[in-house]
Formats: sequence, structure tokens, C-alpha cells
Amino acid sequence: MSDEIDSATGDTTEEQQTEATGSGTAPEALEIPGVGAQADAGELKDLDFILDIPLQITVELGRTSMLINDLLQLGQGSVVQLTKMAQEPMDIHVNGKLFARGEVVVVNEKFGVRLTDIISPLERVKTLG
Repeated sequence: MSDEIDSATGDTTEEQQTEATGSGTAPEALEIPGVGAQADAGELKDLDFILDIPLQITVELGRTSMLINDLLQLGQGSVVQLTKMAQEPMDIHVNGKLFARGEVVVVNEKFGVRLTDIISPLERVKTLG
């Protein structure tokens, strides 16, 4: 029988290997969402260990500088003016590095950010220097 393991050597037949892997050919390239490049099954497995690393995402509405005296004068209802205009996109930082820009949205009574512009890798490298 070709469907059995050779008891003397412990080897499996080609049919059994095909059934175990689903095909007799090498795995096809897999596309990783958001990466835009294709990777074979081995490369995808190598990426698995980084998929659970937590990242700090910060959405920056704007900035300002204040004197300590002015900060101590703030109370409930005080307005702090920020450097950005109302219609300017917000900056989205991942681990302190600018990653994208976006606009505020409200989804199910919660704030969110719709990404409008992803910073290119070249631009991100320029900000490191």
C-alpha cells in the first residue's frame, strides 16, 4: 500500500507528504497586509515574533509653550491656544516618531483618527538626522 509508513525506515510516502502539506509544491508567496511586499512562508514566520510588540501611538492635536505662572492661572473653562489651525491635519506618532497625519472622526460616540497621509519611509529617515 502506498498510503502507509514504511515500517523499516519510518519514511512516509510522497502521497502522505502531499496530504500533510496540502500540495506537492513549495508554498506560494504570501502577501502581508499593509507591507505591500510578498514574503514566502519562512519569512512570514520570522515576522511572527514582532507582531505582539506593543507600540505607543500618540495623536498630537497641537502644541504650545507657557510660563509656569500662566499654567498656574488655568482653571476650569480656561482655553489654551495651540499652534495648529482648526482644519490642519493632526500628527500621529508611533513610539515618538511621526508616522502619519489624519483628521478627527467620531465613531459610536468615541473619538478616532482617519489617516489621510502616511509618511514615506524616506521622509521618516530624514527626520532621524
